[in-house]
Amino acid sequence: MVADACIRFFIWNLEVLTIGKLDHQLNEEIRDKELRVIGPDGTQLGIMSAAQANALAEEQEMDLVKISPNATPPVCKIMDYSKFCFDQKKREKEAKKNQRVVEIKEIRMSPSIDTNDFNTKVKSAQKFLKEGNRVKVSVRFRGREMAHTNLGEKLLLEFVAECAEVASMEKNPKLEGRFMSLFLTPKNSK
Repeated sequence: MVADACIRFFIWNLEVLTIGKLDHQLNEEIRDKELRVIGPDGTQLGIMSAAQANALAEEQEMDLVKISPNATPPVCKIMDYSKFCFDQKKREKEAKKNQRVVEIKEIRMSPSIDTNDFNTKVKSAQKFLKEGNRVKVSVRFRGREMAHTNLGEKLLLEFVAECAEVASMEKNPKLEGRFMSLFLTPKNSK
Protein backbone atom coordinates (compact mmCIF):
# COMPACT_ATOMS: atom_id res chain seq x y z
CA MET A 1 0.00 0.00 0.00
CA VAL A 2 2.78 2.43 0.95
CA ALA A 3 4.86 1.33 -2.05
CA ASP A 4 1.86 1.89 -4.33
CA ALA A 5 1.41 5.42 -2.95
CA CYS A 6 5.14 6.12 -3.46
CA ILE A 7 4.96 4.98 -7.07
CA ARG A 8 1.92 7.21 -7.70
CA PHE A 9 3.73 10.16 -6.09
CA PHE A 10 6.82 9.50 -8.25
CA ILE A 11 4.74 9.32 -11.45
CA TRP A 12 2.87 12.50 -10.49
CA ASN A 13 6.23 14.26 -9.87
CA LEU A 14 7.53 12.98 -13.20
CA GLU A 15 4.46 14.43 -14.95
CA VAL A 16 4.98 17.76 -13.17
CA LEU A 17 8.63 17.81 -14.30
CA THR A 18 7.69 17.18 -17.91
CA ILE A 19 4.98 19.83 -17.68
CA GLY A 20 7.58 22.32 -16.45
CA LYS A 21 9.56 21.82 -19.65
CA LEU A 22 6.63 22.94 -21.83
CA ASP A 23 6.35 26.58 -22.81
CA HIS A 24 2.84 27.04 -21.44
CA GLN A 25 0.54 25.42 -18.89
CA LEU A 26 -2.79 24.23 -20.26
CA ASN A 27 -6.31 23.63 -18.93
CA GLU A 28 -6.23 21.44 -15.78
CA GLU A 29 -2.51 22.04 -15.25
CA ILE A 30 -3.35 25.59 -14.15
CA ARG A 31 -3.95 25.43 -10.39
CA ASP A 32 -3.92 29.11 -9.39
CA LYS A 33 -6.74 30.53 -7.24
CA GLU A 34 -7.31 33.62 -9.38
CA LEU A 35 -6.59 34.22 -13.04
CA ARG A 36 -6.93 37.21 -15.35
CA VAL A 37 -8.65 35.74 -18.41
CA ILE A 38 -8.46 37.04 -21.97
CA GLY A 39 -10.96 35.85 -24.56
CA PRO A 40 -10.10 34.34 -27.98
CA ASP A 41 -10.68 37.70 -29.68
CA GLY A 42 -8.39 39.56 -27.23
CA THR A 43 -11.08 41.06 -24.96
CA GLN A 44 -10.56 41.01 -21.20
CA LEU A 45 -13.05 38.72 -19.48
CA GLY A 46 -11.95 39.72 -15.97
CA ILE A 47 -10.51 37.95 -12.94
CA MET A 48 -11.98 34.54 -12.11
CA SER A 49 -11.07 31.19 -10.59
CA ALA A 50 -9.26 28.49 -12.58
CA ALA A 51 -12.39 26.28 -12.56
CA GLN A 52 -14.56 29.06 -14.02
CA ALA A 53 -11.94 29.85 -16.67
CA ASN A 54 -11.65 26.16 -17.62
CA ALA A 55 -15.45 25.87 -17.88
CA LEU A 56 -15.52 28.97 -20.10
CA ALA A 57 -12.78 27.52 -22.36
CA GLU A 58 -14.54 24.13 -22.61
CA GLU A 59 -17.80 25.89 -23.45
CA GLN A 60 -16.08 27.51 -26.45
CA GLU A 61 -14.29 24.22 -27.29
CA MET A 62 -10.87 25.82 -26.85
CA ASP A 63 -7.92 25.59 -24.47
CA LEU A 64 -7.03 27.75 -21.49
CA VAL A 65 -3.33 28.69 -21.81
CA LYS A 66 -1.24 30.45 -19.17
CA ILE A 67 0.48 33.27 -21.07
CA SER A 68 2.12 35.25 -18.27
CA PRO A 69 2.73 33.11 -15.16
CA ASN A 70 4.72 35.79 -13.27
CA ALA A 71 1.99 38.45 -13.34
CA THR A 72 -0.30 38.99 -10.35
CA PRO A 73 -2.78 37.39 -10.93
CA PRO A 74 -1.42 35.15 -13.72
CA VAL A 75 -2.75 35.95 -17.20
CA CYS A 76 -4.45 33.17 -19.19
CA LYS A 77 -5.89 33.26 -22.68
CA ILE A 78 -8.59 31.15 -24.27
CA MET A 79 -7.28 29.92 -27.62
CA ASP A 80 -6.86 26.92 -29.91
CA TYR A 81 -3.48 25.77 -28.58
CA SER A 82 -2.70 23.30 -31.38
CA LYS A 83 -3.26 26.04 -34.00
CA PHE A 84 -1.10 28.41 -31.93
CA CYS A 85 1.77 25.86 -31.81
CA PHE A 86 1.42 25.16 -35.55
CA ASP A 87 1.60 28.88 -36.39
CA GLN A 88 4.60 29.35 -34.10
CA LYS A 89 6.50 26.46 -35.73
CA LYS A 90 5.60 27.81 -39.16
CA ARG A 91 6.98 31.26 -38.25
CA GLU A 92 10.21 29.69 -36.89
CA LYS A 93 10.64 27.67 -40.11
CA GLU A 94 10.10 30.77 -42.24
CA ALA A 95 12.62 32.77 -40.20
CA LYS A 96 15.14 29.93 -40.47
CA LYS A 97 14.64 29.71 -44.23
CA ASN A 98 15.34 33.43 -44.70
CA GLN A 99 18.38 33.32 -42.42
CA ARG A 100 21.83 33.24 -44.04
CA VAL A 101 24.96 32.25 -42.16
CA VAL A 102 27.99 34.35 -43.09
CA GLU A 103 31.19 32.38 -42.96
CA ILE A 104 34.65 33.78 -42.40
CA LYS A 105 37.12 32.46 -44.93
CA GLU A 106 40.84 32.86 -44.24
CA ILE A 107 43.67 33.47 -46.66
CA ARG A 108 47.25 33.17 -45.39
CA MET A 109 50.36 34.55 -47.04
CA SER A 110 53.99 35.17 -46.24
CA PRO A 111 55.75 38.52 -46.79
CA SER A 112 57.89 36.98 -49.54
CA ILE A 113 54.98 35.73 -51.66
CA ASP A 114 55.46 35.66 -55.43
CA THR A 115 53.19 37.70 -57.74
CA ASN A 116 51.44 34.70 -59.33
CA ASP A 117 50.66 33.21 -55.91
CA PHE A 118 49.46 36.61 -54.76
CA ASN A 119 47.13 36.93 -57.79
CA THR A 120 45.73 33.43 -57.12
CA LYS A 121 44.98 34.39 -53.50
CA VAL A 122 43.31 37.61 -54.66
CA LYS A 123 41.08 35.68 -57.10
CA SER A 124 40.01 33.20 -54.42
CA ALA A 125 39.28 36.07 -51.99
CA GLN A 126 37.16 37.81 -54.63
CA LYS A 127 35.25 34.56 -55.18
CA PHE A 128 34.56 34.24 -51.44
CA LEU A 129 33.45 37.87 -51.25
CA LYS A 130 31.09 37.50 -54.23
CA GLU A 131 29.47 34.55 -52.41
CA GLY A 132 28.77 36.94 -49.51
CA ASN A 133 31.36 35.65 -47.03
CA ARG A 134 33.78 37.71 -44.97
CA VAL A 135 37.49 37.13 -45.61
CA LYS A 136 40.31 37.27 -43.08
CA VAL A 137 43.62 37.97 -44.83
CA SER A 138 46.72 37.30 -42.76
CA VAL A 139 50.47 37.42 -43.24
CA ARG A 140 52.66 35.08 -41.20
CA PHE A 141 56.11 36.25 -40.17
CA ARG A 142 58.85 33.69 -39.50
CA GLY A 143 62.16 34.29 -37.73
CA ARG A 144 63.88 37.43 -39.01
CA GLU A 145 60.81 38.48 -40.99
CA MET A 146 59.47 39.93 -37.72
CA ALA A 147 61.92 42.81 -38.16
CA HIS A 148 60.16 43.77 -41.43
CA THR A 149 56.49 43.91 -40.46
CA ASN A 150 56.12 46.99 -42.67
CA LEU A 151 56.47 44.68 -45.72
CA GLY A 152 53.54 42.60 -44.48
CA GLU A 153 51.43 45.70 -43.93
CA LYS A 154 52.29 46.93 -47.44
CA LEU A 155 51.31 43.51 -48.84
CA LEU A 156 47.95 43.55 -47.02
CA LEU A 157 47.14 47.06 -48.24
CA GLU A 158 48.00 45.99 -51.80
CA PHE A 159 45.65 43.00 -51.32
CA VAL A 160 42.87 45.38 -50.23
CA ALA A 161 43.50 47.58 -53.28
CA GLU A 162 43.14 44.55 -55.58
CA CYS A 163 39.82 43.58 -53.94
CA ALA A 164 38.50 47.16 -53.67
CA GLU A 165 35.75 46.74 -56.28
CA VAL A 166 34.04 43.86 -54.42
CA ALA A 167 35.08 44.47 -50.80
CA SER A 168 35.74 47.06 -48.15
CA MET A 169 38.26 46.84 -45.33
CA GLU A 170 36.79 46.72 -41.81
CA LYS A 171 39.89 47.82 -39.86
CA ASN A 172 43.49 48.63 -40.59
CA PRO A 173 46.01 45.75 -40.51
CA LYS A 174 46.73 44.62 -36.96
CA LEU A 175 49.77 42.70 -35.68
CA GLU A 176 48.95 39.87 -33.27
CA GLY A 177 51.98 37.78 -32.33
CA ARG A 178 53.55 36.53 -35.55
CA PHE A 179 50.45 37.27 -37.67
CA MET A 180 49.30 40.55 -39.18
CA SER A 181 45.69 40.40 -40.32
CA LEU A 182 42.69 42.36 -41.53
CA PHE A 183 39.08 41.60 -42.43
CA LEU A 184 37.31 42.25 -45.73
CA THR A 185 33.55 42.42 -46.05
CA PRO A 186 31.55 42.29 -49.28
CA LYS A 187 30.28 45.66 -50.50
CA ASN A 188 26.84 44.40 -51.52
CA SER A 189 25.96 42.94 -48.09
CA LYS A 190 22.38 41.71 -47.98
